[in-house]
Amino acid sequence: MSVTERKTAPSLAEILDLEKQVWAALVEGNPQADRALLSADFLGVYTTGFANRDDHVGQFADAPTMDRYELSETKLRVLTPDIVLLSYRADYQRPGSATWEAMLISSLWERRHDVWINSFSQDTPLEAQ
Repeated sequence: MSVTERKTAPSLAEILDLEKQVWAALVEGNPQADRALLSADFLGVYTTGFANRDDHVGQFADAPTMDRYELSETKLRVLTPDIVLLSYRADYQRPGSATWEAMLISSLWERRHDVWINSFSQDTPLEAQ
């Protein structure tokens, strides 16, 4: 008789903490931290088109891409104990800008070999209100 290990799904707080690590890498301009959080087969869907992990990490070529951010309206959808979809609103300022921008984001997080990594992200910009 085989014993099957039952994994539990992560909490919203756990996945949100991981997502904030991605944002912290954007603020700090830390490409190594960003790369470590994204899967090798990462796919980003942005207004500029599709992006892979190298494209996402490549945005750090010159400096940080974000100055400040706030995440709100967070929702976690558990697809399996090892795959979850985090959706939220991000309000942010780019370096050197006094203007706040906003977008809705969905990030797919997967537990692979007991490590959580971001394998997909889609950003939907919101119009200024």
